[in-house]
Amino acid sequence: MKPKRIFDILVNQVEQNPIEKCLSMKKNGIWEATSTQEFLNKANQITSAFIELGVKTQDKITLITSANRTEWSIFDMGILQFGGVTVPLYPTISSADYEYILNHSESAYCVVSDEEIYNKVFSIKNKVKGLKDIYSFERIDGCKHWSELLSLGKKKLNKKKLEKVKSNVSPEDLATIIYTSGTTGIPKGVMLNHHNIVSNVLSSSIKIPLNIDNSCTLSFLPVCHIFERTFVYLYIHNSLEVYFAESLESIPENLKEIKPHFITAVPRLLEKIYDKFYEKGNSLKGYKKIIFKWAIKIAEQYDPDSKNGNWYKLKLNLAQKLVLNKWKDALGGDIKLIASGSAPLQTRLIRLFTAAKMPIVEGYGLTETSPVLTFNDIRNNELKIGTVGKPIQGVEIKIAEDGEILCKGPNIMKGYFKDPELTENAMSGEFFHTGDIGIIDDDGFLKITDRKKQIFKTSGGKYIAPQVIENQLKQSILIDQVMVVGEGQKMPAALIQPNFYQARLWFKKNAITYENSLTGICENKSLIEEITREIKTHDKNFGSWESVKAIKLTPEIWSIEEGHLTPTMKVKRKVVTNKYQSLIKEIYE
Repeated sequence: MKPKRIFDILVNQVEQNPIEKCLSMKKNGIWEATSTQEFLNKANQITSAFIELGVKTQDKITLITSANRTEWSIFDMGILQFGGVTVPLYPTISSADYEYILNHSESAYCVVSDEEIYNKVFSIKNKVKGLKDIYSFERIDGCKHWSELLSLGKKKLNKKKLEKVKSNVSPEDLATIIYTSGTTGIPKGVMLNHHNIVSNVLSSSIKIPLNIDNSCTLSFLPVCHIFERTFVYLYIHNSLEVYFAESLESIPENLKEIKPHFITAVPRLLEKIYDKFYEKGNSLKGYKKIIFKWAIKIAEQYDPDSKNGNWYKLKLNLAQKLVLNKWKDALGGDIKLIASGSAPLQTRLIRLFTAAKMPIVEGYGLTETSPVLTFNDIRNNELKIGTVGKPIQGVEIKIAEDGEILCKGPNIMKGYFKDPELTENAMSGEFFHTGDIGIIDDDGFLKITDRKKQIFKTSGGKYIAPQVIENQLKQSILIDQVMVVGEGQKMPAALIQPNFYQARLWFKKNAITYENSLTGICENKSLIEEITREIKTHDKNFGSWESVKAIKLTPEIWSIEEGHLTPTMKVKRKVVTNKYQSLIKEIYE
């Protein structure tokens, strides 16, 4: 049966291809598996419990977890089955944000993973109108445990009533409200219905070859983000075993334990993986270091269409045996595919990973598009490095006169919750306005060039697309984060958060005396000159008006917690601009 509602995906797996290790998470050092049937049974109990509590169709229930875990997926399915609406939130946002979103979404219940999140929610509970109760996955004094809902649901479960409730849920019913963190302004509540997400799962399954027997995946991107959430549905649809990583810090260990065949990743994470690999190779001595650098150079020339010829293939094969296979082994050894999204990825990294037999397919989409619009495909010459692929089935894309990417299809959101004006602006005409700038090449591949709102003009009237420049500059191992500035100024400049660890290694290697504090490192003239020199090597890739003419190093680590980055590790440009206004002023004075 072709799924029409999100929970149909799970029912299909139960009926067609049930597996013993549908969802797994680590508890007390041991991986605990939940079978497909147990997953459905517990989801049914959650549905039954909420019906008993008097929750109605289209009531909102907020889910917050500090790490991906089995219970989250059980609640997600259980809520959707009675026609409820899930409101997934990031664990890193403030209590004030929780207060705003819980009120704005009119959430009736909130489900949290642990004590830290519970304390943040409990501190504002009395300020949230209509919030009836809080449940937790972990046992917390004073908080109801989720097992109470399982017990209630099991006791009151009526199969006929349950099936009737499920049958009343329409594909067009609202399934979730996802509040986008955004790089500016207050969160927007994106409304997605069952059909939006299911259509995306089905069309993405055609583009991404996941239906490999006995395949598994390690899930570590936040499941509250639509990218990972849709992919979890995709895994269930294709009967992959899903293992939830314990935390971001445990990913290397979990990769070696699970040996996944497929993972999703965001560019920042792939950059960090490569930096660690390069750091280890760069610390080698003598001929080993020479071989390492040679292998990297060979990998950087990789072309998916094998245009480099047989001589290159021989060199690549040798580079793989001597160096690159060790990199793959460090990530479990069995990865067949990595899907990257959320932000532009350096083409150099795509070549490096793919040369190491871990092909990366880059895609493109937004929360408002459920999320996938386009994806590269490693089969049938449908992969083109430097692009985000071709549209998935059912999606139509065109480029507006001003270069903005417009799209339409079954995956486009219903609108922004309680904001008809913003909805009308984004969906004026037949197409959704993405806010991104791009081009479609002669072969039909889409290439993203920048965010429409991020493009700025210098005082000389020249347009600057900062994201393209930033992607180039981040190739330096000394640069951790970078943001190009210069709107209304005579030239572009850059605010840079250096990689403090690599900077200290560089000082030691070059016998340079330095003050060992973040401020001291950022004020060190030798480091500033070295980073400036590396930046200048990229000038050839841009027009003279686009090249960065000055830099300032910021003496703190840009983080999600401090507000520099969104939960998907994209720079919040407005926040960073405000934080470092004095540095920007120094540049242009």
